[in-house]
Amino acid sequence: MTTDQFMQAAIEEAQKGWDEGGIPIGSVLVRDGKIIGRGHNQRVQKGDPITHAEIDCLRNAGRIGNYKNAILYSTLMPCYLCAGAAVQFGIKKVIVGESRTFPGAEAFMKEHGIEVVNMDNQDCVDLMERMIKEKPELWNEDIGV
Repeated sequence: MTTDQFMQAAIEEAQKGWDEGGIPIGSVLVRDGKIIGRGHNQRVQKGDPITHAEIDCLRNAGRIGNYKNAILYSTLMPCYLCAGAAVQFGIKKVIVGESRTFPGAEAFMKEHGIEVVNMDNQDCVDLMERMIKEKPELWNEDIGV
């Protein structure tokens, strides 16, 4: 699958996080063909274990009322925290850059009626593999090892 403009925006967010010294995971929220929220993992930058990319994205989108027509893009398969947020807000579709480096909560989202599309995007894989190689202790902390 090719990278669309929305996944490209999520990749740009991931790169921003990496450039800030953090974890390179990015996310965008799209509704009616427009990005209404952007975010990236800021656990390191803010010293906040909850500021995952998807959570940052949802915070930045603000209160939008109904999320049923929104699509959440993430460069990495969401973890249970972020998958839970998607379930909680009634997001029906999540488009993921990759799940090779982290399997995440795909089954959980599907069990709760979310359509999950995995683009298996090499740029997303490359970002995560670089981070895992260069900062394994940070990765292990992020995934709770």
